[in-house]
Amino acid sequence: MCAFKTPQELTNMHSRIPILLVLLLILHLSCFHVIVPVSAKVFLSIDCGYSSSEPFTDENSIEWVGDQQYVQTGESRNVMDTTKDRPWNTVREFTTRKKNCYSLDISKAEDITKVERVLVRASFHYGNYDNEGNPPTFNLQFNGNNWSQVVTSMNDTTYEEVVFSLKQGSTISVCLSQTQRIHFPFISALEVRSVDSDMYSYVDSNYPLMFKLRKRYGNSTNLRYPEDKYDRIWIADVSDPIFLPDVVNTSPSVRVNISDKIPEAIFKTAVTNRKSSGEIWDLGTITNLSVPLHFNAYFSEVIRLNSTQKRSFNILINKPGVTGVSVYDTVIPPYGDALQVRIENATTYRTDHWYIGFVPTEDSTLPPLINALEVFVIGDTLVQGTNSND
Repeated sequence: MCAFKTPQELTNMHSRIPILLVLLLILHLSCFHVIVPVSAKVFLSIDCGYSSSEPFTDENSIEWVGDQQYVQTGESRNVMDTTKDRPWNTVREFTTRKKNCYSLDISKAEDITKVERVLVRASFHYGNYDNEGNPPTFNLQFNGNNWSQVVTSMNDTTYEEVVFSLKQGSTISVCLSQTQRIHFPFISALEVRSVDSDMYSYVDSNYPLMFKLRKRYGNSTNLRYPEDKYDRIWIADVSDPIFLPDVVNTSPSVRVNISDKIPEAIFKTAVTNRKSSGEIWDLGTITNLSVPLHFNAYFSEVIRLNSTQKRSFNILINKPGVTGVSVYDTVIPPYGDALQVRIENATTYRTDHWYIGFVPTEDSTLPPLINALEVFVIGDTLVQGTNSND
């Protein structure tokens, strides 16, 4: 039987339709585009060589802008092997002048007076943009300070990252310098993130931190913003065949009381050795290493140990039998909590490689584990300013 509506019922029903449509539209949009609040006071992402005036947002909810307002020289080029990561599909190449600079004014940032330290990351994806098949090598500076020698490869993306204090003003310069006649500098992306004043505060603010490596273990997916509010990139590493990968923390949550604001997700996975008496060794390569290294190692026990179990191990720099081996304090990872172990001024036995090892103590019944690792060097005393005509 059909039910007929009275005029009043029809009026009430029609009045509710617009409200229902609005609610359905909001629900639909929320399923496909989530706006993630940015914690950093400065959060600038520049796609170098991107010529459009329209920003775009990537899969990490990071908004990217073109670089035309930040640089006066160079030419926009397209890479030949385009990737799913849109910022790597264009570069800015510099074929004139020995030194070319970006000038980044962050004075419009919210509460800029409280910005004491910034993280600056420069990225380079060659992708044979010039069809020469010759990835260039060149130098990088920030605010008149030496930063790094950039050695690019055919298809890999190279990152250079520095954390430093803003001594004067609110302008950051990033310069690329040609060092070889046929090697023209280029850049794919520039990113600036402010960091809290207590982050990396154990390093004197008169010195920059040049990060050489940042790894997360036990997970095959890189981690960055929004999981890391400061958009540090944690590269996934489960590659070593001796590792037992994808070790998941059984604790429902991990308390992270570390001033460097390490994301909780970093402590939810780890790697360990397949053998109870096994060791974990990690090898890194750093170009022209001539200064001591600094390590931040991160640990959280992944299982609740019973009375017969013990996990304890020592940290070694350089392998036993090699000149210069150093043994550091015993580590016992806490369950449900996060632990940071800092190793300062470690000297490696070679100028291009370093080893860090985790070796079980004699009374340990379980193999070592590690959740994450950072490696950085401390630069020379900061100076302020640059000259693109050098």
